[in-house]
Amino acid sequence: MGKESFLNVNLKVWRQRGPKEKGEFKTYRVEHVSTEMSFFEMMDTLNEQLINKHEEPIVFDHDCREGICGTCSLYINGRPHGIDNAITTCQLHMRKFTNECTITVEPWRSAGFPVIRDLMVDRSAFDKIQQAGGYTSINCGAAQDANAILISKVDADEAMDSASCIGCGACVAACKNGSAMLFVSAKVSQFALLPQGRVEAARRAKAMVAKMDELGFGNCTNTRACEMECPKSVKISNIARLNREFIKAKLAD
Repeated sequence: MGKESFLNVNLKVWRQRGPKEKGEFKTYRVEHVSTEMSFFEMMDTLNEQLINKHEEPIVFDHDCREGICGTCSLYINGRPHGIDNAITTCQLHMRKFTNECTITVEPWRSAGFPVIRDLMVDRSAFDKIQQAGGYTSINCGAAQDANAILISKVDADEAMDSASCIGCGACVAACKNGSAMLFVSAKVSQFALLPQGRVEAARRAKAMVAKMDELGFGNCTNTRACEMECPKSVKISNIARLNREFIKAKLAD
């Protein structure tokens, strides 16, 4: 075990009391931060300081703190989830920062994710997109034996990789257009690759794309920023598959 070290950090944090309020950056200082702390533990320490001074604590979203819930939507030093690759904010540790550094913390910036308060945004748009068709509604009865429906390992692996999307919204936050195409394409792909999902494939692609457009997300221009910042490394090839599924559905109409 190495010796535990500590650092002092200066934080520029976005404060906004509500969706209709004007926000601004506030500066805070947190001293004697252990490099073994997670970023959220450091934020907890800051909030304890604010509460002890009878000031409003900073509102931010979190749940599992294990990298699987997708709620920790923070933009840190110009990158979704922070300065490391393929992680969520709760997996970012203070050892990635240097002593006396300045850390800028913002909420997701997207018309589809309005700010609720401070660093918390409303990501219910993703729920609405999934509810529009990102599921299999057919009653298939009891589970069949594993070898009853033959699926190639390539397709099964790719479907599983697509299903690993946790709906965190980093793809939207990274995109200059605020596009949700990586998220939508992952949810379409996880079904489109499997025979169980083919029955409703056309309806699903049309419904989810229509809901995405309705909720104000931008268009994809293939900069691949979404793929680079996805904490689960979901591939941009899913977007090509979504386009194919959507075009086939429209041609069938």
